[in-house]
Amino acid sequence: MLSERMLSTVVRGCTKQYLKLAPTNDVRMPAPKPGQPYMLYMHVPFCERLCPYCSFNRFPFREDKARQYFQNMRKEMLMLRDLGYDFESVYIGGGTPTILIDELCETIDQARDVFPSIKEVSSETNPNHLIPSYLEKLHGRVQRLSVGVQSFDDGLLKQMDRYEKYGSGREILERIGEASPYFVSMNADMIFNFPAQTEDILINDIERVIESGASQTTFYPLMASPSVQKSMARTVGRVDYSREKRFYEIICELLTGEIPGIDMDTAGPHGERGLFEFGSAWTFNRRKAARAKANANTSTKSHDNTSNSYMIDEYVVDFEEYPAIGSGGITYLGDTLYVNTFSIIDYNAAIERGVMSMMGATRFSLRDRMRYRFMMQLFGLRLDKRSFKRDFGMSVEQGLPVEMAFMRLNGAFATDNSEELTLTARGRYLVVVMMRQFFIGVNNLRDQAREALTGEERELIFGSGGCQH
Repeated sequence: MLSERMLSTVVRGCTKQYLKLAPTNDVRMPAPKPGQPYMLYMHVPFCERLCPYCSFNRFPFREDKARQYFQNMRKEMLMLRDLGYDFESVYIGGGTPTILIDELCETIDQARDVFPSIKEVSSETNPNHLIPSYLEKLHGRVQRLSVGVQSFDDGLLKQMDRYEKYGSGREILERIGEASPYFVSMNADMIFNFPAQTEDILINDIERVIESGASQTTFYPLMASPSVQKSMARTVGRVDYSREKRFYEIICELLTGEIPGIDMDTAGPHGERGLFEFGSAWTFNRRKAARAKANANTSTKSHDNTSNSYMIDEYVVDFEEYPAIGSGGITYLGDTLYVNTFSIIDYNAAIERGVMSMMGATRFSLRDRMRYRFMMQLFGLRLDKRSFKRDFGMSVEQGLPVEMAFMRLNGAFATDNSEELTLTARGRYLVVVMMRQFFIGVNNLRDQAREALTGEERELIFGSGGCQH
């Protein structure tokens, strides 16, 4: 536990240094680099109910505001086209992107028309939107649907204020099973280490994920900025990080068959175990044979889901640079991270003036960029040492000697040669700790942007309860 606490402290300190917003007068994003692959992130900041643990930009849903917002997001999309961007992939997050299904479909259709290179679209949703009328419209438009489940435990759902709106754990489970055949990949978004979550509740959640037939699941450690921790403490309780490692081990063991202290090659599947494989440090993909078996029991609408090609929520693994459109979107291009205004009023006004809505920026030093690459590639389970040296002009050992020494000392690397780094089970958990603290740092960045809200918008957020990621 000492090494995890040390790592948390160090990453927390680093993110405080380089994730600080400074005002920006930029009204356009930088133009794309020739030959650079990009992903487009779109943010839809509306929810029917605001969850107390969510740090993302989100507002209570109002149809008139949401329709105006979608129209402006489509205008902003055209600004990116005029700058010369094209995209291989689109990720639509929130908030709840499916809050107005017709507007979402029109936005996806425009994106495919405007950016001919798009191969895949991923969207988030909530369980109450897994209904035939929505699924039929999303079918073919969206390849990967990620549904915010968080937990199948009715007690936890009630504590999170999700039970009444989204249904019981059993109802959500059935809806996922009905929705899965419509998509190439169906992801169940889960959270572990809730204050009231026990090991038995976690095990039940894992078993329900397996039962659901979802082709992918993401188990996030609970992570919140200090401002959200205060509201969370009032509603769901305080986070106990001392349990996190044990909970993570349970998840890995039951989904992949990995038993702590036993080599994966000799562990093998145990009953329901071994049905999934790692897609990232906290994303798990159902194995080919298991997916084929699940597909045999679905409707004729089912796709061939035996492909090993998966999108994951942490799109930064596959796309190091990405423009973001929409209020609250975060862009990373070159050495600069931009944050769009969290005010929907200011966002609409900017787009209608013909400019983009960046309200702040932070610039990464060379060292920060190396740390970012190190963390993101290891989160994706493999760091390419040759591309690291090519892009930064020095080896990872030369650029990050302290980080490499710490990871080696703690037995983090399964492969450590001139070409690559891969992770042991111990290393994966250390990366989970790093990513948890990094995303808490990003949530702090969001808090900085949210502090600029005024009037009615400030009252809506700060004067009420705490949404799904």
